[in-house]
Amino acid sequence: MSDTIEPSAYDPKAVETAAQTHWQATGAFRVTEDASRPKYYCLSMLPYPSGALHMGHVRNYTIGDVISRHRRMKGFNVLQPMGWDAFGLPAENAAIKNNTAPAKWTYKNIEHMRGQLQRLGFAYDWSREFATCTPEYYRWEQLMFTRLMKKGLVYRRNSVVNWDPVDHTVLANEQVIDGRGWRSGALVEKREIPQWFLKITDYAQQLLDGLDTLPGWPEAVKTMQRNWIGRSEGLEIQFAMEALAEPLTVFTTRPDTLMGVTYLAVAAEHPVALWAASGNEQVRAFIEECRKGGVSEAELETQEKKGVFTGLYAVHPISGDKVPVWIANFVLMGYGTGAVMAVPGHDERDFEFAHKYKLPVKQVIAMVGESYDPDAWQAWYSDKNDDRLRVINSGPLDGMGYQGAFDLLAEQLEARGQGRRRVNYRLRDWGVSRQRYWGCPIPVIHCGKCGALPVPEDQLPVVLPEDVAFTGVASPIKADPEWRKTTCPGCGGAAERETDTFDTFMESSWYYARYTSPGATDLVDERANYWLPVDQYIGGIEHAIMHLMYFRFYHKLMRDAGLVKSDEPATNLLCQGMVIADTFYRENADGSKDWHNPADVDVQRDAKGHATGAVLRADGQPVRIGGTEKMSKSKNNGVDPQVMVDKYGADTVRLFSMFAAPPEQSLEWNEAGVEGMARFLRRLWTQAHKHVAEGPAPKLDASSLDGAQRTLRRQLHECIQKVGDDYGRRHTFNTAIAAVMELLNAIAKFDDASAQGRALRQECFEAVTLLLNPITPHTSHALWQALGHPETTLEDLPFPEADPAALVRDAVTLAVQVNGKLRGTIDVSVNASKETVEALALAEPNVQKFMEGMSVRKVIVVPGKIVNIVVG
Repeated sequence: MSDTIEPSAYDPKAVETAAQTHWQATGAFRVTEDASRPKYYCLSMLPYPSGALHMGHVRNYTIGDVISRHRRMKGFNVLQPMGWDAFGLPAENAAIKNNTAPAKWTYKNIEHMRGQLQRLGFAYDWSREFATCTPEYYRWEQLMFTRLMKKGLVYRRNSVVNWDPVDHTVLANEQVIDGRGWRSGALVEKREIPQWFLKITDYAQQLLDGLDTLPGWPEAVKTMQRNWIGRSEGLEIQFAMEALAEPLTVFTTRPDTLMGVTYLAVAAEHPVALWAASGNEQVRAFIEECRKGGVSEAELETQEKKGVFTGLYAVHPISGDKVPVWIANFVLMGYGTGAVMAVPGHDERDFEFAHKYKLPVKQVIAMVGESYDPDAWQAWYSDKNDDRLRVINSGPLDGMGYQGAFDLLAEQLEARGQGRRRVNYRLRDWGVSRQRYWGCPIPVIHCGKCGALPVPEDQLPVVLPEDVAFTGVASPIKADPEWRKTTCPGCGGAAERETDTFDTFMESSWYYARYTSPGATDLVDERANYWLPVDQYIGGIEHAIMHLMYFRFYHKLMRDAGLVKSDEPATNLLCQGMVIADTFYRENADGSKDWHNPADVDVQRDAKGHATGAVLRADGQPVRIGGTEKMSKSKNNGVDPQVMVDKYGADTVRLFSMFAAPPEQSLEWNEAGVEGMARFLRRLWTQAHKHVAEGPAPKLDASSLDGAQRTLRRQLHECIQKVGDDYGRRHTFNTAIAAVMELLNAIAKFDDASAQGRALRQECFEAVTLLLNPITPHTSHALWQALGHPETTLEDLPFPEADPAALVRDAVTLAVQVNGKLRGTIDVSVNASKETVEALALAEPNVQKFMEGMSVRKVIVVPGKIVNIVVG
């Protein structure tokens, strides 16, 4: 056991050091598989080792720790691991800025952040820790990729990317700012380069269906994933081309509008566009213009719609009319067929384009009882199954609804070989190639004779060199011919390694599984099926689509490879809210803003705690209040957790993080609130040690308590019942803390020095210590020892259970209303008759004041709840 803390004033540093020393010495949170107990796997999304924890980390990991510690006290075999999502672009940027290698910067940050996590007292099994940038981790990722290659779930093709011509690198969509590279400022180009893809689209329907098996996931997340997968049923339709042998193929979910097509639009990279450019300078110039700018859907939606006529016409498959083919900047080659049929009469984007280039607009859908209004297309036509919609101006389709027109066109076009029914998905295959250095090398060998081959399993891992000079202009492995040189596993001839690295989503898509099987000689071993699926996964809503989609996809890949048996990686998902704080700034002459950290500002607040004025402490001059926003470096409104822990202690920071708001809601940082939590812990410490100083308490005889004693014991066990439910079912830790605070107030008012009174107080302090243990484990550890249990530890104790006998009420408090307005309360026996309740209500002094001069017309008694007196 650790040394007992002296019963002096509450000293967070001493309390926390003692508890952490004990946990480390005893290996308190190391776990192994145990078939005799139910398992519980609680996982918070692993952090990027950016250099220091922020308050979002603290909140996320405290939530996970509270859940984990509570489950352990409920008898579960709990796994709560921690690791580092350590590859990625920030390390490269830091390496350039600090003139160091990304690996050195990353490992240094891991050391620092690990110490911060340990200082906060999180109950992690550190024996399972890993960093995803080590060969010991990513070799298994490489192994899985080679297996997927052999199964045909991997392919390589040219893909359009954002290319920075100065930095010679591919940029993510968010790195393109106003059409320029975020670092170089150069105009970004669209460039086609070879990229590796995983066939996530082969699993699109499984990913969609699996959402229905996840009742423990937030509906908002499942809706976002359904929309991202974007299942749609429609027709693939071929338009013959007058000047080309191959038809132009489009996919549409609204074939009922086929007769309203007035033009076709293709992507700038489409073969039809490239053919047209061969003899047309205007088309060539437009295609070159389209190479500038980003490739994100968001950018396409907001940019000005531009196009150029190819000079080519397609033949409408039903009417036989000539349909002009345009190149449009809103069509991407990587989505669908790279061509769309435009129906400007019933689509906002198509209408905008047609209006700009004076193309025909034809109405082919009518709303019964309404005249046509192109501005109302979205309100009228978005619901294709609306019974009031009818096809018009479409020959044989006239008068039909959506489904009738769909079925007739499908039958006709399939019979002629000009179309087919098809289920399409918005989801696109996962492009896993990155042209950056600091990532897992893609395990592929390129041979002039044999093509692209997977690296043989016995040659894995392909190790990324860590001791490199990094300038940011070119990847060190691309620039190093010696690293690239290898031998073809097929023919034995000279060959080269792939120099692209994996998208960092690869590492974070299977890390949860590796935690279950440390030291396994494959991705996982049989231990994975004991622990998986994750019982509680915790992370921000910003990961709702990309990470969680790949997370689910990779699990199904491992399932199909025979590595795991479950279909989904996590049963329950909790998306915690943001941590927000006040912002303060001064405006410069050029309109820019200098943001000042809240720690450097003195704030005047109103009675409700809202900021009404602020001055910069350094010069005493005013600063402007910029509103409350998410903590960020850009607004300089972050609060350093280390400073808060040093000032108030880890338990106080944990307590405030759980008390200030429910987990799913935003938490507004308020140091006054932190001070309030510190006062609460000091008060608990003082009251408990005052009780201990009075000497050992006798054993409680619950059968011989007087009225006041029974009332306090009922309050205690009501609190136990509520806190247990708040921790376990509701995850409303703020209300659990409030209940304990209320109980501590009741204990403080309990003035009973008798033996039974002291015994009851002992039961109360022991229960409070156990109830708070998941949130304030250091303080609970010390208090438990002080309360007379130096040889037992909280890690091995069960969570308190409410005594049903103690919950039985002798009396109940009823609200008393006069003409529907609350005027007082009365305490009555639970067995009191209606007549007795009426008499007590009418006799209540405050109630009588509001009855003066009036006669009682009726008294309504709702048993156990309320009395309403009607007077007139």
